[in-house]
Amino acid sequence: MKPAPLASAIRRSVLSGVMALSLAASLPGVALAEGSIRIAQQFGISYLILDVVRDQQLIEKHGREAGLEIDVEWASISGATAMNEALLSGSLDIVTAGVPPALTMWDRTKGTQDVKLVAALGSLPNYLITNNPNVQALEDFGPDDRIAVPAAGVGFQSRTLQIEAARRFGRENFDRLDEISISLPHPDATAALIAGGTEINSHFSAAPFYYQAEAANPAIHRILSSYDILGGPATFNVLYATGAFHDENPQTYGALYAALGEAAAWIEDNPEQAAEVFIRQQQSSLPPELVLQIIQDPENDFTIRPEKTLVYAQELHAIGVLRNEATSWQDYFFEEAWDEDGS
Repeated sequence: MKPAPLASAIRRSVLSGVMALSLAASLPGVALAEGSIRIAQQFGISYLILDVVRDQQLIEKHGREAGLEIDVEWASISGATAMNEALLSGSLDIVTAGVPPALTMWDRTKGTQDVKLVAALGSLPNYLITNNPNVQALEDFGPDDRIAVPAAGVGFQSRTLQIEAARRFGRENFDRLDEISISLPHPDATAALIAGGTEINSHFSAAPFYYQAEAANPAIHRILSSYDILGGPATFNVLYATGAFHDENPQTYGALYAALGEAAAWIEDNPEQAAEVFIRQQQSSLPPELVLQIIQDPENDFTIRPEKTLVYAQELHAIGVLRNEATSWQDYFFEEAWDEDGS
């Protein structure tokens, strides 16, 4: 019988509850033989580096240069929870998510499956925006306000807000804003904010959504950004893998890392073509001029260099989200990334 497509197989695996995170973290990883790699990415402009890698077949190219034919399988999955279950069950080799969920995987699997980060996928800010004129600062949020985030309490946006809440309201109140946060996908949250008149009056928004929201509704204004919280440009999303895949597939992993670096350099040199790749690979209906605007925005840097990830690691440890304390960003990145001028 012909095997099911990778994405369908993963979906069935996740929906049937192949492994809970606590169980999976105690089991050995399952890695394919050298010359095979299964990668999943989420949706959005922040995954542009992977769009270029896929579009130009750069992993295959670097594999051939090393004398290895590599079979690359791609899947599109939404949400870190599904990504993590697929990674730990052996359904995927490389997955993507925001820095905080990836660090949680490093923390929970340390000494078992030893998940570590592969590379950054770019430094792009997220903005906390609102259509409530009475909210001009974080302290202005009240019990009747509602902040939309993709994964309330656990996702990139919530973890970032928890870091800032701990600073402003005390570590014991780090989850204060979780009480008024609601899980809602970025497109739905953007539509609610633009329309107004719903309980959702705020959104911790990623590109391209805050661009669209601000252009569509002049009442929408910014409160703060992830860059404000982290002290400057900071990595948004990352790739990560198990120690078994990294250690048992050095040529395949090397081809992946080389492909990522080539894609990042190509985007910098070819922004117009990169916009075309994004629209083609993600079948996006965004206007090409908006995609190009985002790529060329000085705040957005499509780089594999980690930036400010140690801030996440140390702050999340301080509030008790991470059990293990990192003293360097290299503690949770595989060594291929160590030559980058990271942080």
